[in-house]
Amino acid sequence: MAFLMRQSRLVAGTVKSGLRSLSTAPSAATSEGSPNESFSGVSFQLSPEQREYQETARKFAREEITPKAAEYDRTGEYPWDIIKKAWSLGLMNSHIPEHCGGMQLGILDTCIVTEEMAYGCTGVQTAIEANSLGQMPVIIAGKKEQQQKYLGRMTEEPLMCAYCVTEPGAGSDVNGVRTKAVKKGDKYILNGQKMWITNGGHANWYFVLARTDSDPQAPAGKAFTGFIVDGDSPGLTRERKEWNMGQRCSDTRGITFEDVEVPAENVLGSEGIGFKVAMGAFDKTRPPVAAGAVGLAQRAMDEAMRYSMERKTMGKAICEHQAVAFMLADMAIGIESARLATMRSAWEIDQGRRNTYYASIAKALAGDVANKCATDAVQIFGGNGFNSEYPVEKLMRDAKIYQIYEGTAQIQRLIISRELLAKAKQSQY
Repeated sequence: MAFLMRQSRLVAGTVKSGLRSLSTAPSAATSEGSPNESFSGVSFQLSPEQREYQETARKFAREEITPKAAEYDRTGEYPWDIIKKAWSLGLMNSHIPEHCGGMQLGILDTCIVTEEMAYGCTGVQTAIEANSLGQMPVIIAGKKEQQQKYLGRMTEEPLMCAYCVTEPGAGSDVNGVRTKAVKKGDKYILNGQKMWITNGGHANWYFVLARTDSDPQAPAGKAFTGFIVDGDSPGLTRERKEWNMGQRCSDTRGITFEDVEVPAENVLGSEGIGFKVAMGAFDKTRPPVAAGAVGLAQRAMDEAMRYSMERKTMGKAICEHQAVAFMLADMAIGIESARLATMRSAWEIDQGRRNTYYASIAKALAGDVANKCATDAVQIFGGNGFNSEYPVEKLMRDAKIYQIYEGTAQIQRLIISRELLAKAKQSQY
């Protein structure tokens, strides 16, 4: 690669020149301000640094990820070789603060990289992006010493971490988490089971949400505490790898804690604020998840476009039939809209503003668009699309998880509706 992001660290903070984005046409972007503000001075141009990030990630995805994606999907093997190369180029761990040796890039910059990586394979990209989810609670609530210890090591060698919240009986209902942590002296004793933990089998350390209030009626805002748990802690068991419908090389498994001792110094923030820390991470990680969905959708459209220009029926390429041409047009409409929503949500949080409303819109829209584009791509390929020898079959399987992880499509709509109602009630007074 001509441009080594890790070594150059061109942008150490957030982008300050207005919301920028990418486009299905060469490069484009979006806007600024609250929903009711006029959008003056809008720029749709990537900065020179962002173009460097985009070009580096695009080249890496095309040359390193895409050629190996089908084989990793077939075997389910963890893509360590790709991860190590991505780490050496600075294509992961981009949020880590400078005082820990990181680049401290903004969420918008990360979305630009994530979309390109997801274009190659969302299984690989999810394994890489899951590091950001695991790191985010430490970035948000960690003391400087905690950050330097656990984030700093990730800039020194290619290590993985994991976000450990979901349980067999507690997915969207986080208040149903049963894992408990009981304080004994200068440590906590952790017992419980987590499920569907991305990078679970390879994490050097985990962010773990556990109940510390023994009162079952305690509100979520007071009942839970966030912990950093070392991956080699006695009593911590990494269960078998799950064989999922899609994104198969992204390691997912259960994690069991049996009398695991966690030093009190590994509490994030303070006891009782774990729910706030765990949910706060999503405002920063949902935009990149949406960007990953956009990358998959773009890949689906590109594959369908190429095939439709080569495949002929009734004496002409099928892209010249209106039925197919309109499907391609709908793909473009969805991709452009989802990309703009994603970049808006990233830009909002980079400005230091709460972006929950925009992040949920982006995540819900991009997830739906990815599934629609992948499904339509299979349809355009016809019988070949149903066959694993062609790439769109994998895209369709990979797309489904975007409507499930990091908050289901239904949870996003619940969040959006609550935000809307809260604003409406405020405007009445």
